[in-house]
Amino acid sequence: MKISGNLSKMKAVQADPIQYTLHLGETTLPMNDLLGQKIRLNYEGRINCVVCGKKIKKAFGQGLCYPDFINSPWNSECILRPELCRGHEGGGRDPEWELEKHVQPHYVYLALTSGVKVGVTRFANTPDRWMNQGAWQVIRLAETPYRKLAGDIEVYLKDFVTDKTNWQRMLKDERKEDVDLIDEKEDLLNELPEELGQYYSEDDEVLEFNYPVLEYPQKIKSLNLDKTPVIEGELQGIRAQYLIFDGGRVINLRRFSGYWIDFEA
Repeated sequence: MKISGNLSKMKAVQADPIQYTLHLGETTLPMNDLLGQKIRLNYEGRINCVVCGKKIKKAFGQGLCYPDFINSPWNSECILRPELCRGHEGGGRDPEWELEKHVQPHYVYLALTSGVKVGVTRFANTPDRWMNQGAWQVIRLAETPYRKLAGDIEVYLKDFVTDKTNWQRMLKDERKEDVDLIDEKEDLLNELPEELGQYYSEDDEVLEFNYPVLEYPQKIKSLNLDKTPVIEGELQGIRAQYLIFDGGRVINLRRFSGYWIDFEA
């Protein structure tokens, strides 16, 4: 089997284990079915901007041409730093886009990826956001009416818990089994000032995710299509947006969004 197309993030569907689908061109490929099989990715130097589709020599961000990297709302500064969002004030690179995407209810959440991290996501992005980060447990901490408020809470809590994922530990499945997310949530809520604490979530459900991995690696080697345009080996697992190959080799497909590849299995 051989298919070709531009890479984009895999679609993840909550199940036990999570079901992943890769979209290349008009073809969809159920990735779970390929576990234990040899696959091959071949990149020949073609990249198309994920926003405008223009052929480009170099991608910026996650698959953008330089003009869209500078101007597109998909790469606005409040994507990574929600506290900078001005959509609720009618601002941003594209006010209509902001209204649709960011002037919407958001969660502040705690996730166990390797250790405990705090994060922000739109209601509409759940549970996709958590699966795309490789979290194995998640709890909702706060619910806000728009993005900036969620960002303010996240910034405040970064004095007590990280907002980063240790991706190598996540891909080795190094867990802190003794962490109770309900206890962590209660402790952090007690740290919030009243004006932010009023948005706490009463939902104490701890969500759990199981990833399709045959064997987790003990050592990690990150693969880069720009340096290694042909990647092949036995697919050992999928977690977040990473493919895990034999020998601990991993590639983050989302990082190479817009890259045109030939995929063989």
